Amino acid sequence: MKNITYVQAINEALAEELERDEKVFIIGESIQQGAFGVTAGLVKRFGTDRIMDTPISETAIAGAAVGSAMTGYRPVADFMFADFMYIAFDEILSKAAKWRFMHEGTQSIPAVFMAAMGGYLGLGAEHSQAPVSYYMHTPGIKIAIPSTPYDAKGLMKTAIRDNNAVVFLYHKALLGLAGQIPEEEYLVPLGKADIKRQGDDVTLVATGIQVHYALTVADQLKDKINIEVIDPRSLEPLDIDTIIKSVEKTGRAIVVDEDISRCGVACEIAMQIVERAFDFLDAPVQRIAAKNYPIPPGAMERFVLPQVDQIAAAVKAVMG
Repeated sequence: MKNITYVQAINEALAEELERDEKVFIIGESIQQGAFGVTAGLVKRFGTDRIMDTPISETAIAGAAVGSAMTGYRPVADFMFADFMYIAFDEILSKAAKWRFMHEGTQSIPAVFMAAMGGYLGLGAEHSQAPVSYYMHTPGIKIAIPSTPYDAKGLMKTAIRDNNAVVFLYHKALLGLAGQIPEEEYLVPLGKADIKRQGDDVTLVATGIQVHYALTVADQLKDKINIEVIDPRSLEPLDIDTIIKSVEKTGRAIVVDEDISRCGVACEIAMQIVERAFDFLDAPVQRIAAKNYPIPPGAMERFVLPQVDQIAAAVKAVMG
C-alpha cells in the first residue's frame, strides 16, 4: 500500500489509462496546466496530441468527445467546474446518453465527462454546485462520485474502460485528502456501494464529501448510537440492494447529498428506501441536502449547504 492524495489518485488513474490504451486522450480547458491538478504533468509525458487544450467552449469539448468516442476513441472531457457542464447538456444528456439506443446498439459512446463539483470553499453560486440530479434523472448516463483516494483512482479507471458515457464528478474540497491505495493496479466497479462504517442503529447513506461528514457524526455519537455509513460510489448504476439490506437491519435511514433538496439525489434514494423497505422502518426516512436557494459566496454558504450538525440532529430525530 502507499499513501496518496485524492488529486494524485485521479492523476495516476488518467496516466495509467493513457499508457495502457493509445485511444485514450483528454480534452478540455487549461488541462495542460492542470487547473485543479488532476491533469498536471500529463502533457509532458503524453504530448499535446493526447492532452488537448481547447478554447472556452464547453459545447465544443463535449461534442468533440462524443464524436471521437463514436469512432473508437476513449476521450476524457474535462470541464474544470461541474457548473460549466450546463452549457454542454445537449451533447451529454441527449447525444452521449441516448445514441446507443437511437442507433439500436450499433454505436458506443465510451466517453468520460469529468469535472470538479461542490462547495465549502466560498466560491459562490456559479462555482459551488453539485448538479448531480440532472445526470441521475437522465437514462443512459452512468455517474461516479468518489469520496476517497482509493475510490477516485479505481472509479476513474473503470469509467474510462466502460463502453458507455460516464459522468465523473470529484469534489474540489477533497483534493488534498490523503489515503491508502494498493501499489498494484485495481479497479472499483460501478454499481457497488461501500460500507464505510458498520452499525446497527441507523443507516446513513452519503455521497462525496458528505461521506466524511457522516463519518464525523458517527464518531461523535459512537458512545450512544451505532451508525452504519454507506457510500454508493456510483449513482447510476445504484447499488440499492446494499442500502436496503442495511435499512432492514437498522430500521432507520438518513440520506445526505450536496445537490439541491427539491427533486434531488437524496429525495430519490429516500423514496426507493420507502418503496422497498417500508415495513422495516421504525422512523420516517430523513433527507439532508442543499436548500432550494443559490449558494452564497463566502461564509454565508453554510446556511445553504449540508452541515455536520444537521446530520447529527437527523440521527437523534430518527432515534426518538
